[in-house]
Amino acid sequence: MANKITTETEVSTSELARVLGITARYVRQLTEDGQLEKIKQGRYTLCASVQKYIDSREAVTEDDAKLEKAKRAAEVTLKTSKAHIAKMEADELRGRMHRSEDVEAMTADLIYTLRGSLLALPGRLAVDVAAVKTPAEAAEVIRREVALLMQELTQYRYDPKKYEERVRKRMDWDTDIGSGDGEDE
Repeated sequence: MANKITTETEVSTSELARVLGITARYVRQLTEDGQLEKIKQGRYTLCASVQKYIDSREAVTEDDAKLEKAKRAAEVTLKTSKAHIAKMEADELRGRMHRSEDVEAMTADLIYTLRGSLLALPGRLAVDVAAVKTPAEAAEVIRREVALLMQELTQYRYDPKKYEERVRKRMDWDTDIGSGDGEDE
């Protein structure tokens, strides 16, 4: 006649392992980890041990679900970031957005153009100013040359082609791409 299982039924480590479908070594490991409790040396309460094992598996499943959810959220964030970067790169290639270093370089170009013009001014004015007789005439010659210089500077324009060259050079791309002929080589 078989013994009835009650809430007080005791089993050995190997019997508990068979009931749970795991190894006796894993039962001992779960006991060391505090997930199962021995009632005495090598003996466990069957019902309590099975319930604790089930609860520990559910906790692992919940943790796995939380990790999976966090992983999916991180993947979404990563994909969103990559899409944002790709959009910014496309805007940059179309000339709709400029990197600060490119703006800095183009501003430096303008400053060097202005500097060169200002440094050339004394040489352009020397003969004309020396030829006049009064300070008022000298001032007028200088004013006229400064006005011409200012007029030249107003002609300085942003050149999308130069900007595109800068981007392609910075990105180390072939500058012949997009030449506009529409033919494949």
